[in-house]
Amino acid sequence: MSFSIDICEKAGVRTLHFGSDWIQGAMRIGRPWHLELDYTREMMSSLLLRDDARFPRKVLLIGLGAASLTKFLYRYYPLAKLTVVEIEPRVVAAARQFFKLPEDPLRLNIVIADGSEYIVEHDKTYDLILVDGYDADARPGELDMLPFYQMCRTRLNNNGILAVNLLGRSRGHQASLERIKTSFDERALAFPSCDKGNVIAMATTGEKIRIPLDELKVQILKLKENTGLNLLPTLARLEQAKSCPGGILTI
Repeated sequence: MSFSIDICEKAGVRTLHFGSDWIQGAMRIGRPWHLELDYTREMMSSLLLRDDARFPRKVLLIGLGAASLTKFLYRYYPLAKLTVVEIEPRVVAAARQFFKLPEDPLRLNIVIADGSEYIVEHDKTYDLILVDGYDADARPGELDMLPFYQMCRTRLNNNGILAVNLLGRSRGHQASLERIKTSFDERALAFPSCDKGNVIAMATTGEKIRIPLDELKVQILKLKENTGLNLLPTLARLEQAKSCPGGILTI
């Protein structure tokens, strides 16, 4: 791939760039496990959607960036086995050198591959699939096509969750969301946009998700206590956007 990988630091935060000002990932140097960017925190809302102490045990992450999601799950979900698919080997090298990506082959499998091809060629299934893959021009390519989302559904275990970062730039995210809904029999929801324009979509298989917002708040506070991750702003956006009729999050 013909782009440069640049590392910047400002006010205690180290950022990853692919030859432009657009931030591909960030890490607060004093808190490398902390989720610095709003949209990465929002993607972790997926952890609240299943009331199961074993969730998630098997996670597939497509797109590494600065390894923020990988490091968070590695630290706070020690029973989870993580597979990360990253197309550009230089990104993996940068994550190891500058962003404290752990080396632990027993729990963390780093694969250099095209995510859209990997999910077709490998028949493993997962509890949670996180998709955050963009090129230097902020284009997801095959990772935003109907066949890819259909394969994601195939690779999810029963009661599995898909979380996708839909970068709402010029054309918005609605077409992407419709492709996800088509792949998951309409069982998908776009969370209200983060400040930077990222929209996180969630889709699910298996048992229907119906969580009263009061109950969701209790889970959010528990997650905050256990990990330091504060998803109360996400809950506030859900309430303000009236995304949950009757006060119940339904997917």
